[in-house]
Amino acid sequence: MENKIIILPQSLSNKIAAGEVVGRPESVVKELIENSIDANATEITLVIKDAGKSLIQITDNGTGMTEEDALLCFQRHSTSKISSLEDLEKILTLGFRGEALASISSISQVEMKTRTHAEETGTLIRLEGNDIAEVSKTGCNTGTSLAVKNLFYNTPGRRNFLKSNQTEFRHIYETFLHLAVSHPEIDFQFINNDEVIFDLKASELKERLERIFTNKFSDSLIEVNNGNEIIKVKGYISKPNFTKKSKQDQYFYLNGRFFSNKTLNFAVYSGYGDLIDKGDYPSFFLFIDIDPSKVDVNVHPSKMEVKFQDESAVFGFLRNSIKLSLK
Repeated sequence: MENKIIILPQSLSNKIAAGEVVGRPESVVKELIENSIDANATEITLVIKDAGKSLIQITDNGTGMTEEDALLCFQRHSTSKISSLEDLEKILTLGFRGEALASISSISQVEMKTRTHAEETGTLIRLEGNDIAEVSKTGCNTGTSLAVKNLFYNTPGRRNFLKSNQTEFRHIYETFLHLAVSHPEIDFQFINNDEVIFDLKASELKERLERIFTNKFSDSLIEVNNGNEIIKVKGYISKPNFTKKSKQDQYFYLNGRFFSNKTLNFAVYSGYGDLIDKGDYPSFFLFIDIDPSKVDVNVHPSKMEVKFQDESAVFGFLRNSIKLSLK
């Protein structure tokens, strides 16, 4: 009888794993911008074409990489963020799994240019479906420019599952906003098919919100700033008379990372109490800081879901913080 269990080739297992990290162009945008933020960039430019299907390019002025590190970063489970389980329990960087670039490069054509401040010349790396096509020296600015071309070119079944350009663009747009709001100290530029969508200069959070949302919140925001030795929250909520019938413009961040949590949404609504009618929803942009050991962000590859050690305590703290801000 023939054996039925086989070990998959690395090239195939990479493509399967890529589905967990890269579901659509937006996933690539999120991973690459987060890498730029973690590299201490103060300027980040996103360029896409065909809703990211034919091109996603991120250019930053961050720390850059040496040739050795640039090659290593395309290997699975290679990361500069953690080296032990203890590190995972207190992680504060946005990316940490060490899978993103390997997954992205396995299903696309990638070109990276990168240079550290200490180097006179940079490194150029080109990959075709995780196979290295070129490694050479090149002239480039300090930082990293990474172009992802023809996403899912070698997995046409996955490419066929992508939605219309309008839908895929909307997902990218929303993720860009999540990241741009969370880091107003960074210059962000977003270019779609040669059209500049956003050109955001570093600013205070309130000014960043006004720039992104075209001043619709300029007279309607109330500051939130409360905390203790365990947990802190800061940001802005809309005045009770500036509610909407939809749950748009509701942004939660935990230790700088965007996340969603229906329980905490309800904590915010509870904080308003009878100041808002049932079915009316406030806008909010709230940043929660808590000891990383008190929360698990490793629940899902998207890192959008988090698990609090004591969610009821966080609920009560957030509700009371909203009440205090509305007094």
